[in-house]
Amino acid sequence: MSDLHIAYAENRSIVEGLMPGSPDDWLIVAGDVGELMADIEWALALLRDRFAQVIWVPGNHELWTVKQETSPLRGVQRYEQLVAMCRRLGVLTPEDPYPVWTGSGGPVRIAPLFLLYDYTFLTPGTTTREESLAKAFDAGVVCTDEYFLHPDPYPTRQAWCAARVEETERRLREVAGDLPLVLVNHWPLVRTPTEVMIHQEFVQWCGTVSTADWHTRFGAKVVVYGHLHIPRHTVYDNVPFEEVSLGYPREWRRFGLRPDLAREILPRTKGHDA
Repeated sequence: MSDLHIAYAENRSIVEGLMPGSPDDWLIVAGDVGELMADIEWALALLRDRFAQVIWVPGNHELWTVKQETSPLRGVQRYEQLVAMCRRLGVLTPEDPYPVWTGSGGPVRIAPLFLLYDYTFLTPGTTTREESLAKAFDAGVVCTDEYFLHPDPYPTRQAWCAARVEETERRLREVAGDLPLVLVNHWPLVRTPTEVMIHQEFVQWCGTVSTADWHTRFGAKVVVYGHLHIPRHTVYDNVPFEEVSLGYPREWRRFGLRPDLAREILPRTKGHDA
């Protein structure tokens, strides 16, 4: 699952009712649990008590520093605080050794990633980051990250993204070819899923072109992502991609809740084409 957004009472209720199908089930949480440390800890602790293992990657909302937050930390320090919280809870993060799933459909190595975005998914019809951002601001389609997601101590979010991509690529090279990989990132690794978005100005906050070949280069068995709030199953280069978001109540009320809120990734993928 991803994009739980438990600040909404309806979504919190859904999370409260989430149960594993088996005592051995692992749960991947692909970001955007919430904005406040207390809410994030509540949800991850609840899920940790129910599932054999919980794996979490941050979304943009966890990285926000909002006025309601009791912790003043920003940027890398906030991310490190989230990682420390997960370790207290026994929840795995992108900073931990990649775990191996040996149950049905395995063995596979699960690689939780934290990569951010660098504005290289340009708005159609533009050729530079500056032009793309200007078009988004003119259209009034601007990600809230611009106000609450601080990159400190990096000068920009794209600089932080570049550092995360470089370090993550190094780690993936070390394990590639050992076992098939399940790649988990909040933002999609390829641009193609964003092509169905209504507001194309928003795609620049959705990933980086630097990861476009990772699903083939590193031998992914499946890629899990969220962020887009368009839950669906697609296949690129013979690799299944699973967008596993819950989304905001106004969205899932409109289209109805999927029966498989916690998507089964292994032993087999049971996604539905959009």
